[in-house]
Amino acid sequence: MSTRDVFAITAALPLLVASIAFFINEEPIQKNDKNSIDGDNSISGADDTAIEFQSETSDTLSAMSAPTNSNNESAMGEVVGVAVPNVQQQVEALWQAIKLPAVWKPALFLFLWQSTPTSEGAFLYFMTNDLGMGPEFLGRARLVTAAASLVGVWGYQKYLRTVPIKKILLWTSIASAPLGLIQLLLITHVNRDLGIPDGAFVLGDDVVLAMLGEFAFLPTLVLAAKICPPGIEAVLFATLMSIFNGASTVGTEVGAVLTKVLGVTESNFDNLALLNVICNVSSLYPLVFIGLLDGIGTKSESEMEEETESLS
Repeated sequence: MSTRDVFAITAALPLLVASIAFFINEEPIQKNDKNSIDGDNSISGADDTAIEFQSETSDTLSAMSAPTNSNNESAMGEVVGVAVPNVQQQVEALWQAIKLPAVWKPALFLFLWQSTPTSEGAFLYFMTNDLGMGPEFLGRARLVTAAASLVGVWGYQKYLRTVPIKKILLWTSIASAPLGLIQLLLITHVNRDLGIPDGAFVLGDDVVLAMLGEFAFLPTLVLAAKICPPGIEAVLFATLMSIFNGASTVGTEVGAVLTKVLGVTESNFDNLALLNVICNVSSLYPLVFIGLLDGIGTKSESEMEEETESLS
């Protein structure tokens, strides 16, 4: 199979996923003549150009939010709106939600947590140019990593759903730093002195880090979903995911700058070990701001679900 055929197959798969969207039958929500929306978060007689704030939604959001700050609780309860008719109103509703401490504090922590520098680009060159690993091995490594990620999802669902999100993020961050530093054995070729082949070392390292990554990533999705006030869930969740992805891009770019500053190239890996140390140690600095998760972050996913069910 040629390279062109491989790219054609991989390009067709996302197109297939996108085409499935045309077969999804989703009915839009219709407002009645009185311009009201029925349900637990009902809003009656709302003007199309304004956002109504309802007290019963305050109880729902207070249960999801931190009880440590009464001002934050009342503020979170105020952000609920009907479907707004234009982009300006949607932006206003989004801005009102983001200004709430119970929203921007967790969002800020997630940005800091995801924006730490990474040495993945330089390490990829090291594996291909120094260790001589080809596309076939890298493909197998990706497959093993994907399988390990599924195991990580199962492990989180089985054992970590009852653990507070703040605690999971704390300990996964602490554990990821020394595990990431294990790559120094590969960079300095000490693994060969220990009798561990390069390929086996890479696969083992990828498996452990992939599972740990899922343990940390899934709680961030839960956290992002739970801090979204009713009425603007979709647009705020999309915004939070954009912030999350943007932070990842920042981390990649910072890592690229460090790579250039340290003189690491596709053929010069003298300072790759130092780059690895800087990136792994810097991944701990967001823990200084973990207090931003006080409140909703102190609850587990199962506790959040129980509170939501009790209020429905």
